[in-house]
Amino acid sequence: MKLFENTVKVRLFILFTSVVVIGVVVWNISVFYEGVKDEEREKMRIWSAAQASVNRAGEEQDLGLELEILNTINDIPMFIVNASGGFQEINNIPDPIASDSLRLRIFFKSIKNQNQPIIIDLGESGKQYLYYGDSSILTKIKYYPFILLLIIFLLIALIYLYYITAKNSEKNKLWAGMAKETAHQIGTPLSSLVGWLEILRSEEVNPEYILEIEKDIDRLKTITERFSKVGSKLTLKVSSLNKAVEYSFKYLSDRSSKLIQFSIELPDKEFLCELNPALLSWTIENLTKNAIDAMKGRGSIKICLFEDKNFYKIHVCDTGKGIPGSKFKTIFKPGYSTKKRGWGLGLSLSKRIIEDYHSGKIRVLSSSAESGTIFEIKLPKS
Repeated sequence: MKLFENTVKVRLFILFTSVVVIGVVVWNISVFYEGVKDEEREKMRIWSAAQASVNRAGEEQDLGLELEILNTINDIPMFIVNASGGFQEINNIPDPIASDSLRLRIFFKSIKNQNQPIIIDLGESGKQYLYYGDSSILTKIKYYPFILLLIIFLLIALIYLYYITAKNSEKNKLWAGMAKETAHQIGTPLSSLVGWLEILRSEEVNPEYILEIEKDIDRLKTITERFSKVGSKLTLKVSSLNKAVEYSFKYLSDRSSKLIQFSIELPDKEFLCELNPALLSWTIENLTKNAIDAMKGRGSIKICLFEDKNFYKIHVCDTGKGIPGSKFKTIFKPGYSTKKRGWGLGLSLSKRIIEDYHSGKIRVLSSSAESGTIFEIKLPKS
């Protein structure tokens, strides 16, 4: 518990520190942006004063300094507008825009509100107004915080994705380890049971009893084999899908309550594909047992096998109470269960068997309280 609390505190500290750092960076950029903007306005104020001085000057007056000031600004678009609203002079406007009156007007409207206009006092000649836009440097600074935030958010997304991937990988290793340990634990008493079975044979016990015990031992061997393969590199072999489905059907129908009506639809044509029959059988059993629980031990289950152009399809249909649409994906997550007992691993393992091992798909095809639920397994054709 303390470890969990410490982990949460570390994450909250990292999150808080990240927010503070982002806030400080954005604030400093904003201050820098406003500083550059004030400097540009001061430059434009000096430029407008020089422009007014030139307009008021006589022919013999030395205007060297004023002309030098006027030539120093070459990256800020500017419009000098007369009292009647016409353009008296334009500077630093791209030629394609300056040569097209319509585009020039549109461009003027786009920069008109970027900065407050500066009044150029011409004395008796009246007044003119200097409208100017932001320089290329100021424009880049203006968008820099958004670019920085985007980079930070992308970095956070990558870290989160790595964390989720690592967490899922850790979970998968945990489930695989638990499955292998379960197989190992079952194997020890199973070997002992086989020995006791031989003793019973030598004692001339009723053969029917021995036959039933053999069936249960074979069942335990199948379970052990299934658990031992979880997390291992699996080799698939071309096998009959019809036989694998039929085997699962017979096993389930023989061992389930008589209140459950089982039916199966198999094609006349044999479907051959790469699969592991034991694990596929496990998947069908998991789906069927979930269906029986949903029907509270009374209802009908139908298993169908058919094909389309690209896939072999298995449908497991029940007449249970249905699954809410919002839970169609959640039910396949490890640990999710609506039952008081169990760890919620059945459907999660089924998904792993079909999608990771067999390169197929498993999903809830449809579900409602009136018509029950249909699970669909899709296996690619070889």
